[in-house]
Amino acid sequence: MRPTFLAAALAAFTLPATAYAQSACGGDFSGFIADAKAEAVAKGADPATADGFFAGLRQDPAVLRADQAQGVFQKPFIEFSRHLISNDRINRGRAMADKYDAIFDRVESEYGVSRGVLLAFWAFETDYGAIQGDFNTANALATLAHDCRRPELFRPQLFAALELFERGEFDPATTTGAWAGEIGMVQMLPRDIIENGVDGDGDGEVSLKTSAPDALLSGAKMLQSLGWRAGEPWLAEVTLPQEFDWSQTGLETSKSVSEWQAMGVSPRGGPLAEGLTASVLLPQGRGGPAFIAYPNFRVYFEWNQSFTYVMTAAYFATRLEGAQVYDAGNPQPGLSGEAMKTLQRKLQSMGYDVGDVDGILGSGTRAAVRAEQERLGMPVDGWPTPSLLNQL
Repeated sequence: MRPTFLAAALAAFTLPATAYAQSACGGDFSGFIADAKAEAVAKGADPATADGFFAGLRQDPAVLRADQAQGVFQKPFIEFSRHLISNDRINRGRAMADKYDAIFDRVESEYGVSRGVLLAFWAFETDYGAIQGDFNTANALATLAHDCRRPELFRPQLFAALELFERGEFDPATTTGAWAGEIGMVQMLPRDIIENGVDGDGDGEVSLKTSAPDALLSGAKMLQSLGWRAGEPWLAEVTLPQEFDWSQTGLETSKSVSEWQAMGVSPRGGPLAEGLTASVLLPQGRGGPAFIAYPNFRVYFEWNQSFTYVMTAAYFATRLEGAQVYDAGNPQPGLSGEAMKTLQRKLQSMGYDVGDVDGILGSGTRAAVRAEQERLGMPVDGWPTPSLLNQL
């Protein structure tokens, strides 16, 4: 399993295509490149520079194959998190925190992002910079912009890469990264680099592939731009009473921490954050671990659209800052990938919008599961089980 997950999560998230994007994708690849180059020049790019950028671009079939490979996100939270979080990753993360202590102090003082948050992304995206991807970035962006699944996402990124090329900060022949065009230790797309790149080591360049200070400060600035609230927590494990109203769980419901406490929510570890609103999350239903998610947790979805990834990254960030191992509990068996697809097809036939039938328990599927659990008089915890599928 690749340690870089932002690219795979992009495959699971399809924005609605605009009419222009639909007309600007597909067809002959060379014609597509010619059209993109003409648009770039019309927008002000130097023609010779545009020629130099677009001349060598090639379609990469391996990118399209990677775009379809999303099986890792079918794993439930407990299995997924145990696979990603090891003692070695924790120990190396804490060693990196010590090594770059001054940089993390800057991250926290300038952007309000706790060091565990950046360490977790750094670990999951590139294994602390060790594996950054070997796909040609320009070819990957061109391939995905040409493909008609998400041209509105990738065509602007192709032009952003051209802008970096014009600045002398990107070589279309040699720049490599993840299959979806992200570059560097924390895997940022070209537009994010332009808008949030930081020269953290003071050498006059933003080098996200080779400079940990640049990568960490750039990642922190991006999180701030996405709405991270300085100095606030993001996630904490909690315990819930047996008689808890499970229908109140999920990101759709927010209450003040004091309201949750009145309902019996109690911390498993440090105290809850008074004065904030939060949601209670059950990634594997009422029998599994339980967490309280503060407003900053929602910012994770601006970085990555996979609920399982977000839960794991947010939890790992707390572990890197000293939280105990979560209580896995005894969740009811879930559904395998094929059984989940069967459930999704059934829910679709009933009129629910579950998105793609992909075997992934995304937000649409969870919402439909909750609605059917309520209709059938089952505990409304959003966790699809064989029992639910059988009743449907």
